[in-house]
Amino acid sequence: MDRTFHLLVVDDDPGIRDLLSRFLKKHDFRVDTAADGRQMFERLADGRYDLVVLDLMLPGEDGLSLCRRLRSRSDLPVVMLTAMGEEIDRIVGLEVGADDYIGKPFNPRELLARIRAVLRRVGSTPEVGASGGGATGDVLVFSGWRLDLHRRELRAPDGVLVALTAGEFDLLAVLAERPGRVLTRDQLLDMTRGREAQPFDRSVDVQLSRLRRKIELDPKNPEFIKTVRGGGYLFAAKVERG
Repeated sequence: MDRTFHLLVVDDDPGIRDLLSRFLKKHDFRVDTAADGRQMFERLADGRYDLVVLDLMLPGEDGLSLCRRLRSRSDLPVVMLTAMGEEIDRIVGLEVGADDYIGKPFNPRELLARIRAVLRRVGSTPEVGASGGGATGDVLVFSGWRLDLHRRELRAPDGVLVALTAGEFDLLAVLAERPGRVLTRDQLLDMTRGREAQPFDRSVDVQLSRLRRKIELDPKNPEFIKTVRGGGYLFAAKVERG
C-alpha cells in the first residue's frame, strides 16, 4: 500500500482499543477509536476513513445494527469482530453488509491481514481521472447490466447505480469474468479474499445471497448466479467486455 490508510476501531473494551491502536499504528495506519455507536458516528462525521473495525457486542446499539445503519448511507468497508464460535452472528454480520469478520479472541496479525486484504480489494484499481470512463475492457456487460471494474461500480439496465459492498463486488467480478465456469466456495473465497475456507464457512453463500437480491428479478430462481449442486456457483449470463 502506497499511502497511509485511516482506520476507525470501535470496541467498548479500552484494552482492545489501545492494543489495536498501537499495533496498527506500528504498521503505518492512522487510527482513531470509539467506544460505542454514538462515538463512532461522531468520528465518521468529523473525519474521512478508509475502513471500520467494528465489534459485534457493544453497549446500547450493537454492532449489527450499527453496521446496517452505516451500510444504508455508505459503502465504507467494515471488518467485524465476533465472538469465537458464534457462527450465526458472523452470518448475520455479512447479511447486514460487513466485508469480512474475525472471531475473538484473535491474533492481531490475522486482523491486520484481513484489513489489508479488504483495502486491497477496495483500492485495487486507480481512481478514474476527470475525463471519466474506464479503459477499454474494464466494463463487463450482461443483460443490460454494466460492471465497471475500474470504477468498481455496478449499474442496472436503467442506469441506476447499485450499492455493493467490497465483498459483493469482488464476488460478482470473479463470476462475471468467468461465465459458464463452475467455481467452488473454496475457489471463490481464495480468489476474493486470498484465504482458504474454514469448516462450515458460509460467508460466500451469504454474500452471494445478498448479491442475488440486488441483481436478480427473482432471487429464488436466479437468472445470472446459479447454484450447481455439489459443485458451487456458475455465472449463466452472456458477458461482453465494453
